[in-house]
Amino acid sequence: MDLKIKNTSEYKKSPIEETFKLLNTTAEGLTESEVKNRLEFFGYNEIVEKKKNPFFEFLLRYWGPMPWLLELAMGLSFVLRHYLEGIIIFLLLTVNAIIGHMHSRGSQRAVELLKKKLAIKAKVLRDGRWGIREAKEIVPGDIITVGIGDIVAADAEIVSGQLSVDQSALTGESLAVEARQSDVIYASSVVRRGEARCAVINTGANTYFGKTAELVKTAKPKSHQEEVMMAVVKYMMYLGIAASVLVSIDVLVMHLGILLILTFAVIFLMGAVPVALPAVLTIVQSVGAMELAKKGALVTRLDSIEDAASVDVLCLDKTGTMTQNKLSVTDSIPFSGYSKEDVIAIAALSSQEEGMDIIDLAVIGYAKNTRVDLNAYKQLSYTPFNPSVKRTEAIIEADGKRFKAVKGAAQVVITLCRGIDKEAIEKAKRTIEEVSQKGYRTIAVARSEGDDLDNLKLVGLLPMADPPRLDSKSMIEEARKQGIKPLMLTGDNIAIAKEIAYQVGIGSNIIRLADIEHLSENEQVKVVEESDGFAEIYPEDKYKVVKLLQSRGHMVGMTGDGVNDAPALKQAEMGIAVSNSTDAAKASASVVLTEPGMSVIIDAVTISRKTYQRMLTWVLNKVTKVIEFVGLLTLSFFWLHEVVLSLLGMSLLVFANDFVTMSLATDNVKHTSNPNKWNVKNITLASLIPGILLVVEGMIVILMGMKYFHLEWEKLRTLVMLNLIFNSQFRVLIVRERRHFWSSRPGRELLILSAATIIGFALLGVYDILVPSLTLYQVLAILGFSALFTLGIDFPKYYLFKKFVL
Repeated sequence: MDLKIKNTSEYKKSPIEETFKLLNTTAEGLTESEVKNRLEFFGYNEIVEKKKNPFFEFLLRYWGPMPWLLELAMGLSFVLRHYLEGIIIFLLLTVNAIIGHMHSRGSQRAVELLKKKLAIKAKVLRDGRWGIREAKEIVPGDIITVGIGDIVAADAEIVSGQLSVDQSALTGESLAVEARQSDVIYASSVVRRGEARCAVINTGANTYFGKTAELVKTAKPKSHQEEVMMAVVKYMMYLGIAASVLVSIDVLVMHLGILLILTFAVIFLMGAVPVALPAVLTIVQSVGAMELAKKGALVTRLDSIEDAASVDVLCLDKTGTMTQNKLSVTDSIPFSGYSKEDVIAIAALSSQEEGMDIIDLAVIGYAKNTRVDLNAYKQLSYTPFNPSVKRTEAIIEADGKRFKAVKGAAQVVITLCRGIDKEAIEKAKRTIEEVSQKGYRTIAVARSEGDDLDNLKLVGLLPMADPPRLDSKSMIEEARKQGIKPLMLTGDNIAIAKEIAYQVGIGSNIIRLADIEHLSENEQVKVVEESDGFAEIYPEDKYKVVKLLQSRGHMVGMTGDGVNDAPALKQAEMGIAVSNSTDAAKASASVVLTEPGMSVIIDAVTISRKTYQRMLTWVLNKVTKVIEFVGLLTLSFFWLHEVVLSLLGMSLLVFANDFVTMSLATDNVKHTSNPNKWNVKNITLASLIPGILLVVEGMIVILMGMKYFHLEWEKLRTLVMLNLIFNSQFRVLIVRERRHFWSSRPGRELLILSAATIIGFALLGVYDILVPSLTLYQVLAILGFSALFTLGIDFPKYYLFKKFVL
């Protein structure tokens, strides 16, 4: 076997017979033994990514706005000859870098796992049999079929068939390209129309664009959640800067020196900078992605986990989501003098096995079971199902004559039939209505008469059973309990849509979108909001429904499976590609289901809401902490004209806080029974009173240190620092729970780190390590006071969180 690697461009316009010779293959494909040899020669159909140097990745964690502020604090500490403080800040920065780096590697592993689970599949002819293989396993010389919605797995030359291919992701050209026999199609392009058998000419790094087809998006746009948190941090920094300006004016008036201003500014900024935020976000997203993967939902971007928490309307595709998607032909109903066998034969002739279309397979299976003889017929051409025309067509030859065989949506095929009388139409409608009331969908079958291939005559109807999933009714009820309105979308006849809607309990108000098109946009939105679903819609109508709902401020979840669903899946806040989706639908969706049914969707929503609760705790903790910290330092400075927290104390406080806030990413939380939406105003107002009460606590601690313990200045600073560290642990315990703090058990990591922090810093305060020591009695007294006062804030917090609906 003489194998050579040739450029894809060399195959352009090369006749397919010549390509077969160059690739040493045939239209019957390769054998498994040949594939094994070619895999050794060409390698897998993948591009091995250049691994980033982990050491340089680690060093980059010292670069950026947040590290710069800590590095500025470290530099100032050395300038002020506070060498120990400088070393502590460096250690703080390094520990954060190590933890962030470790969790980032974990996040990368999560993305790699998702990539493996969402690998592109290809339909390949091997050893004379069609099968589904991972795209990475195909080699030059393989024969593959591609159809509507597929992402092309490798560079290939068309053997037979016709395609309309979208190459915009590769070339930037927005118009689809028409491709016929001997034309070359490129890896990663998307089939928009048609079906073709192709010979693979190049794989992996040898493809024309050197790009492997994949579904997982590693580019990470800034998420809404991250934007909210950065906005909160920004406003907290404004608060710190405003306090710094007030203190600076006082310092200048009192002639206390410029270094005091700088020290104060750095302490304020250190308090406002969320050093742990990048690590917290990464851990939360990775944890959410892994939880979802276990439930059978794969996210195509880690940040897409967040959006499901806000979904309040869920648009559900009937077929495959609410029903079992196990189609079977139940009967054949002939028309116009045709027999039952004629109906089955014409339906089977307008089908093709290799495309693996579910209706085609059901029809061919039924024809085989009823032993309909098709040997007298030859299929000359075949046009696969296209959602925009809702039918398949084939040109058939029999006894030297040609005719067209058509099957598809009953209402579409009947309108294409010429010369059909009103009586026949009424009979067809009655029949469709009757079988629809049993929950069956009906396809119509037609064939051309005479020499005119477009002179179609109705041959008959095929009722097909696709019963509702056993869990659909309970899942619809569960969605409603979670505050989500389910909305059914189907291309099926309105009678069958109403029957399935009744069976699953979605509601009886099912209408046609076409019936409301004459209304104004506002009236259309009102009808959409009040309806339970839409029947007889085309895939492009789904996009319109999503847009109408979003125009009223709804956050929309949308399920889909086809190439024409891609715009709606992309537009929805939570685009869900169901388990049997085309590659194009998966690439547009933010969540891809690996299991059929609705239960996985409900799981995705609840896990997303848990993620939201964890990040809400982080934000509440951050806002309350900054209000306490800025308020205490500012008021105490105007009172004592000294900074009650040293640079070292501030560094230790940030150190203690960061470890605990990281553990919030895996905290034990309860999801809400209604959609979650970020409201920065309510979050700030709810945090204000607890923050002010903590300022009062801090001022009482200063008074205790001065009047009761009679502490010298440096020991008073130790007392203030210990109180801030202790109450930061108790503060997390009260803000993590929207009810009273004892309503749920904190996560194991949170409890362990909080306990370790309290014990560690208590020992630090008693044994004169890094900071001037206090007596054991003083440390325990401040620990007890901090616990009682901070946990007592839980009662006003409970009222505020309820009032502001957190």
